[in-house]
Amino acid sequence: MVLFGTLVNGALIIAGCLIGLFFTKIPERYKETVMHGIGLAVILIGMQMAFTTEVIVVVLLSLLTGAIIGEFIHVEEGLNRLGAWIGGRFTTTNDNFSIAQGFITASLIFVIGAMSVIGALDGGLRGDHEVLITKGVIDGFVALVLTTTLGFGVIFSVIPVLLYQGSIALLATQIEKLLPESFLNGLIVELTAVGGLLIVAIGLNLLKIVQIRVGNLLPSLLTVGFVYYIYLLF
Repeated sequence: MVLFGTLVNGALIIAGCLIGLFFTKIPERYKETVMHGIGLAVILIGMQMAFTTEVIVVVLLSLLTGAIIGEFIHVEEGLNRLGAWIGGRFTTTNDNFSIAQGFITASLIFVIGAMSVIGALDGGLRGDHEVLITKGVIDGFVALVLTTTLGFGVIFSVIPVLLYQGSIALLATQIEKLLPESFLNGLIVELTAVGGLLIVAIGLNLLKIVQIRVGNLLPSLLTVGFVYYIYLLF
């Protein structure tokens, strides 16, 4: 089953969120310190991913072009509205911003990264779901911790996870026919590096060191493909 790994990943995220809901009533000072710990760990994860780049100019140009596109089409604003709309369907309080923050933060952490891409490709091309199942276990624990601090919105991150990884897995049988293996391998490296920097930005936001509009940088995950292709031409 092509989507088995993706479905397991989604199920483990939901399980982690549901368990995390039982720990949301802990004192604020505990939540604050836990959030700082999460922020530091997220920055470390992002830096490890970012350092995998082999062509730093590709990462730089991808972020620049992605930022311009993101600001022009107001991606962050749209994501916040989506999170607020979802929050409005499931809560009668004024916690819509928290719902949106949980949704956006968790979605970026769970979707961005080599494991998402490689795991989905393995599932689609070879029927091997080990990477995605391993990712699901990690995501489940992260979802549990995030839910205790960011709240119920984290659970909605399962939607982009299923759509993103599921789409890659379903298209994987055709992707080898469209892209040479050498290009695909190089693209995954640079995609991971760009995604890693976005993860670092999330960590900085969680630590409240700076407020980066990470949503408006998301188009860089698409532009990296075009930038990398142009780089190879020269």
